[in-house]
Amino acid sequence: MKQLYLNIIMSCLLFSYTNSYSQLNESIIGKINILEKDNLILIDVLVENTEPIFKNNLYYNLLALKRKSSGTYESNRQEGEFSLNPNESRNISEIRLSINSDEDLRIYLFIKQNNKLISKDSLLISPKNIIQKENKEDKEIDFELKGIVIDQVITKVGKDFHDYFYQSYSTSGYQYPFVITIKEKPYFGRSSIISIIVEDRMLFEFMSKPDEEFLKTSVKKSLQNINQYSKQRKFLFRNSRI
Repeated sequence: MKQLYLNIIMSCLLFSYTNSYSQLNESIIGKINILEKDNLILIDVLVENTEPIFKNNLYYNLLALKRKSSGTYESNRQEGEFSLNPNESRNISEIRLSINSDEDLRIYLFIKQNNKLISKDSLLISPKNIIQKENKEDKEIDFELKGIVIDQVITKVGKDFHDYFYQSYSTSGYQYPFVITIKEKPYFGRSSIISIIVEDRMLFEFMSKPDEEFLKTSVKKSLQNINQYSKQRKFLFRNSRI
């Protein structure tokens, strides 16, 4: 019964996710602008309403992913609601961060209205300081971030779990088109709770324990849940386009 309940929740969440994808609305244009100085990057988001109509119920999501030379990622995210007057153009978000010559930076902007994607933009800054727009050949996937695992752990046990997870994921042969976040929060005393989050959805959660076998078993369960989620996500998204 518990598994059936979880499957129903997952299906509802996935349905809400697939409903957010639709034909982009050209009347709202979101653009990522950057300014480089030394090893500092200023990321600025400009949004324009090209119609003489007031636009409300707008929501933006800006994600900056910096890949270190070790292969791990740091994330910086901003999101919020906003509205635009007729023919208005204005800045809605700003991120300032540092970047070294051996790191690359991927920036993604998504703008929704009433939970439907209406505008997007992306940018890649390579280790050679070449700035280019990212090309997306797969028209069915709007959020193409394959193989990225974000580390948000706070203890050694959490770090051990992340390392076991990343190693298993990297050698599994799967590269899911979404970001996987490993998040840890303190619980009681020295214990903590570790969560596996995909697209703002918690897929697996457990109380940490400094035991290698337990952590590796938790990695296996996490990957199984992610794989199931990916299959349901792909199936529901494909059917929503029929």
